Amino acid sequence: MSQAPNHMPTIVLASGGTGGHVYPADALANELSGRGCRLVLITDRRGGAVGRRLSELETHRVRAGGIAGKGIMARLTSIAEIVIGIGQAYLLLKKIRPAAVVGFGGYASVPTMMAATLMKARTVIHEQNAVLGRANRLLAPRVARIATSYEKVERLPEHAPVVEMTGMPVRPSVAALRDVAYPSRDGAATINLLVFGGSQGATVFARVVPEALARIAPKLPGKLRITQQCRKEDVDAVKASYAQLGLDAEVAAFYDDLPRRIADAHLVIARSGASTVAELMAIGRPSILVPYPYAIDDHQTSNAHAIDETGAGWLIPEPAFTVEGLAGRLESLLTMPRILETAAAAARNAARIDAAVRLADIVLGLVKGNGGNGHSEPRKEAA
Repeated sequence: MSQAPNHMPTIVLASGGTGGHVYPADALANELSGRGCRLVLITDRRGGAVGRRLSELETHRVRAGGIAGKGIMARLTSIAEIVIGIGQAYLLLKKIRPAAVVGFGGYASVPTMMAATLMKARTVIHEQNAVLGRANRLLAPRVARIATSYEKVERLPEHAPVVEMTGMPVRPSVAALRDVAYPSRDGAATINLLVFGGSQGATVFARVVPEALARIAPKLPGKLRITQQCRKEDVDAVKASYAQLGLDAEVAAFYDDLPRRIADAHLVIARSGASTVAELMAIGRPSILVPYPYAIDDHQTSNAHAIDETGAGWLIPEPAFTVEGLAGRLESLLTMPRILETAAAAARNAARIDAAVRLADIVLGLVKGNGGNGHSEPRKEAA
C-alpha cells in the first residue's frame, strides 16, 4: 500500500480498552512519531482510556462488539457489531492507505486488523500477556508478525507467522524512572509499602492487607508507611483500619502519579496485569503479585509465574492470599532488606526497556521490506 504524499509512512494503530492495550500502543506511537511517521488511531466507539501520545492522534472509531453476555442473542449481536466494524474499518483503511497496521489485542482491535488482513496490508500484532489473548488468537494466523512481551507465550497457533519477543513497551514517564535507585533501608529509614489493584481496585487487598500489617507492624525495624489504592467504596473502611492501628497510611481510589510511587516503594503488592508487571520490571521494584482469578484464560497467573521465575517477585494465588499467609510473607521480606534488594535488581535486569524501539523496528522493517500478509512466512521465535 502506498505511503503518504510527503513520504512519511502512515502507520495505523488499532487499540482501545484497558491500560494493558493502551500503554504499549502509546509507547509505540511516541517512538514512531520520533522517527517521522504519520500515525492514525482506530479504536471502538466506546472510547476508553487513551495514552498521552495517542490522545494527540487523528482518531477514528468503529464498532467492535465485545463481551455482551452469554445468551445466543447477545452473541449474535456482538458478531453483527464486529462485521459492521470490519466494513467501517475497511473503508477507513482504503482512504488512509497505511504502510502498516499494528494491533494490540482486545475486541477494539479486531475489526481493524481483520479489515487489514483482508486488504493484504502489512500487519503486526503485539501480545502483552504470557498467554495469547482471544482477539490475537483469532488474528495470529492472518498477520505478518507477532510481537510478544515474554519469551514463552501460551496459546500461540502451531502455524503462526514470524514470532519475535520485543518485551512490553512502557510509557516514557515510566522509562524515565528506570535510573531511580532502589530506596535505601540503612538505619531506621521508613519502609514504603505500595498496594494497588488495577483501575478497579481489589477488595481482597482492602480486606487482607490492613489486618496482616496489624500483626507484623510492631515487629518491623523502622517506620512503616503504606500507600494503598482501592475501590471507592472501600476507601473509608481502609482509612479507618489504618487509623485505628496508628499506621502512617495514604489511601485513595486513584493516583495519577503511580509510576513515581512505584519508584519510591520498597515492596509492591498488586495484581499481575500486563501494564502493571511491565512497569514494575522497568522501574525495578520487587512485588507480591496476586493474579485476578477471573481473568479470561487466567493470563494474570501466567504473567505472575514469569515474574516469579526471574526472582523479581512472589506469586500468591488469591485463595492463598490470607491474613496469616500475607503476614508471614511480609514479615520475612520486610525484616530482610537484602532479599528485596536482590529481587529489585532481578526485576530491573529482566526488563526489556527498549521494547518500544524493538517493536518500531519490526513495524518499519516490514514496511521497508514490502512484506505481504505473512501467510508464507516460516515461524521464528527471536531470542
